[in-house]
Amino acid sequence: MILDEIAAKTRERVARCKENVSLEEMKKKALSLPAETGFPFEKQLKKDGVSFICEIKKASPSKGVIAEDFRPVEIAIAYEDAGAAAISCLTEEHYFKGGSKYFADIRAKVDIPMLRKDFIFDEYEIYEAKVLGADAILLIAAILSEEKIKEFYDLAKVHNEKELKKVVACGCDIIGINNRNLKTFDVDLNTTSKLAPLIPYEAVLVSESGMKDENDMKNVKEQGADAVLIGETFMRSDNIKETMKQLRSCL
Repeated sequence: MILDEIAAKTRERVARCKENVSLEEMKKKALSLPAETGFPFEKQLKKDGVSFICEIKKASPSKGVIAEDFRPVEIAIAYEDAGAAAISCLTEEHYFKGGSKYFADIRAKVDIPMLRKDFIFDEYEIYEAKVLGADAILLIAAILSEEKIKEFYDLAKVHNEKELKKVVACGCDIIGINNRNLKTFDVDLNTTSKLAPLIPYEAVLVSESGMKDENDMKNVKEQGADAVLIGETFMRSDNIKETMKQLRSCL
């Protein structure tokens, strides 16, 4: 199963990182930085209308290399100029061809909030995200127990009802519903409509994956999405600002 393979590679990477910088050292670095105040990531998503979290990724397990000419900092600046509410940056190295350096380089050039998107299993990765300058992290309910979500809680991402229950039990303020099944990598925009009504309290709802045109945007907005996370559509675009304008046209 691809998710298990990604998890194994991630654990290998974390083990290597710990050899270079120990958990104690990484924790000390993170805790020496100013504490986050004002919840900028959440505030950006709560603004009127549907907010855009624009994703930076070179490749994916299902599509292979998406962006041959990969210039992450230029893409991030284009996202900010186009009116993105936040940026999601892949740091998983093997399947998504991401990296911590990409994240740090982007963080140094843009002012909008950033989400570190990776497969988080270990507290080390959370301290590492803080050191990189992340405003939010991604917790994937498909690979974490309810106890781990509670322990790691900042942001969560779900795909099915069983996973949603784990997230809701933790009272997460931001809930991402992934329209892509991480076990099969199939996409179904109806996932958002199926799961959104099951959230029993007011949370910021992010619909993730699969939005390609105005009809898709209209669909997820009607399903109650406060924000969308879009990667491949932008990564394949020759004009990010124009693509975002088209996607916003029906909102």
